[in-house]
Amino acid sequence: MKFKYQDSAFGSVERLRILRYVILAISVIYIGRLGYLQIIQGNRYKLKAEAQAIKQISTEPFRGMIFDRYGRAIVQNAPGFSVTITPYEFNDLACATLSRIIGVSDSLIWQDVRRSAAYNKFAAAKLSYGRDIPVELVAQIEEQRDLLRGVDIIIDPKRLYAFDANAAHLLGYTREVAEWQLQKLGDAYAPGDMTGQTGLEKSYEVAIRGQKGTQFIAVNKNGQKVESFNDGKSDQYGLEGDDLYLGLDTELQELAEKLLGSAKGSVVALDPTNGEVLCYASKPDYDLRQFAGKTARSYYNQIYRDPGIPLLNRAANSMYHPGSTWKPLMTLMALQEGIITPKTKLMCAGGYQYGNRFAKCHGGVHGMIDCSFAIAVSCNSFFYQLGLKIGAERFHRYGTMFGFGQRTMMDIPSGEDGKGILPSKEYMDRRIGPKNWTPYAFMNWGIGQGEVNVTPLQLVAYTAAVANGGMWHQPHAVREIYSKTLRKKAKIAYESRSLPINREYFDVVKLAMREVVRNGTARGADVPGLDVCGKTGTAEASGGNKDQSWFICFAPLENPKIAMVVTGEGQGFGASFAVPIARKLLELYFNRTWPADVARDSVWKRKAGATPQQPAATEEDEPIRGPFATNKPKPAATLPTVPTAVTASNIRR
Repeated sequence: MKFKYQDSAFGSVERLRILRYVILAISVIYIGRLGYLQIIQGNRYKLKAEAQAIKQISTEPFRGMIFDRYGRAIVQNAPGFSVTITPYEFNDLACATLSRIIGVSDSLIWQDVRRSAAYNKFAAAKLSYGRDIPVELVAQIEEQRDLLRGVDIIIDPKRLYAFDANAAHLLGYTREVAEWQLQKLGDAYAPGDMTGQTGLEKSYEVAIRGQKGTQFIAVNKNGQKVESFNDGKSDQYGLEGDDLYLGLDTELQELAEKLLGSAKGSVVALDPTNGEVLCYASKPDYDLRQFAGKTARSYYNQIYRDPGIPLLNRAANSMYHPGSTWKPLMTLMALQEGIITPKTKLMCAGGYQYGNRFAKCHGGVHGMIDCSFAIAVSCNSFFYQLGLKIGAERFHRYGTMFGFGQRTMMDIPSGEDGKGILPSKEYMDRRIGPKNWTPYAFMNWGIGQGEVNVTPLQLVAYTAAVANGGMWHQPHAVREIYSKTLRKKAKIAYESRSLPINREYFDVVKLAMREVVRNGTARGADVPGLDVCGKTGTAEASGGNKDQSWFICFAPLENPKIAMVVTGEGQGFGASFAVPIARKLLELYFNRTWPADVARDSVWKRKAGATPQQPAATEEDEPIRGPFATNKPKPAATLPTVPTAVTASNIRR
């Protein structure tokens, strides 16, 4: 059949013209589409053609930040770059190339690869020696990507410390998860992941580590990224860790560390109204900034072998005889048990005779004195006699009330919170033998010597209980947690218990401690207008070492705002070492006055004399149970899904 316009079988000229237009339109569409696919979208489809598999990459979340009591972000995050290796794709050529770029031997790289392969050979894992690499090395790796099969670069956050102190034993540090931890933690972690190793970083790891995200990418036959899979629509976004809000006063912390200097000792300060940690300094310490990103093995070996043991948390895990700081507690025991009254007088003849032994009083002959004067002049003879009258059973019962002989359950890992020793009859029978000790031991206990051993953290909690008139608060660093899931803060409830001792007896002891500072051994701590109350202590050290220096204090006398303990190993008299430190800290805390003789380079750059202000209140729920609280939690009415980070069963201790 011929399609000519003369052909009556085809029809009219109009039908022929329409057919031509249709053919032309179809041709244009096809030619245009082919041009679009080959010219405009050519590279995209070329990459798709080259893609051989879909690769899953974990994205690291930012750890939660840590804020001080004034809302300043003292622990932040900074982006870093780390090398990851997928063992299934990695080969000898990639190893040799990577070794040359980052300057690490092949054997060490393969060691990491084998460790990762044992966990999951198809998952990308961070290279231990490729953490926190400089931008220059990132550029070299990208340039030689064709030779680096199975090698990728990821953004790996690291910690940034924006304050002038260390607070190393409180905050703690993060480090790559160890093999034994991987076996214990299961699928929650992968080789190369960072985890809190000490301090709050470890205690609140579940809360502040965040949740990993997952990115899906198409890779070619060399394992190199071709493009995002499904335009990123299948990616799962991670979640930043929850933020911690502390009661810490960073200026107080900075000054405490500077004042301790090279001494072995500690300073701990609490808010006696609730047990919040205001200052937590332990010396020697270490620089947390060295643990941010890649930690030099030489630095870790240096502090590990240091004879000063900088890794030791002396504030919570070192035991010492409390010495004369124990005498206010002995007074409270005797008053509550009716052994003495505030007016009872006992004789000091320069010492006390017990059997054929005469125990001297370091203060000379005091004559007939009452308990207030005995505390003010620190008379040993008076407390020798109280120790004998109180005996083992009551001694242990009252010591336990104030938290001695047990962990304070502060929100730091349990291994960093020591129990100390609170002797009892059972303890002495077990340790020495029932027939090998006599009531003479009670005399030593009465002056905080003998078998009595405490930690500075226990002693400051006891001091705070005396300051507030008989309410023992569990020491704690974290006051609130900001949940990134719920987008709100939640207060944490900790244990508080009222001690079964008459309030009037606490008043007697507090006035006596005021006399210690006003006219006694701690006159150097008397700050005008503050009514500082305190008690010095000089405890004998074992093994021929120099005496332990102590000073406990609180201020002011009425409605105290701070309770503090200062101690130094081998520093001699409390009045000579601990008292001057405490005075400067009190002046800073109440007057915001930095001592002129202490150098300072503050990052806060506040106006001279300015007092930090508490941040504005935010919407909060009822207090939730703290990870180390032992009391009954208060109900969280509007928190149906409380973050797992703040429940006791989910905090790894």
